Amino acid sequence: MPKADSHALLIRTDGFFELLDWPKRTHVHLNTLYAAIGCQNVAAVDITEKLTMWLDDEGICKDAPVNVPATLLYAARNPLHQHYYGHAVITGGTDRRGNTLGLTAEQLMDLVEEHLLRPTITIPTQHTTD
Repeated sequence: MPKADSHALLIRTDGFFELLDWPKRTHVHLNTLYAAIGCQNVAAVDITEKLTMWLDDEGICKDAPVNVPATLLYAARNPLHQHYYGHAVITGGTDRRGNTLGLTAEQLMDLVEEHLLRPTITIPTQHTTD
């Protein structure tokens, strides 16, 4: 069974999501975020004390599309003051040293369930090889 704090959730602008491995080594966290989001500068948005959303810091300047699922995720927990642009990665909070934590299994399942239950999100059908 995987370590409880070893994942992050990528929420794409098209409504699809992807489970990411969150590295134990803190020095590779930024590279993981850059690769997942497709950027060179990230901004962190605290959704709650135990959930952080990472986005392209220049997403709006690059004309990235609004990430409706990520914006709705934030708005479900906080007063909405802006839209969020580009792909988003959701991680856990931070440890006592300020290092970013991965999502626990419970956090991950709650986020996926919330994401899938949104009526505006299309769930892809299974592809066959026939």
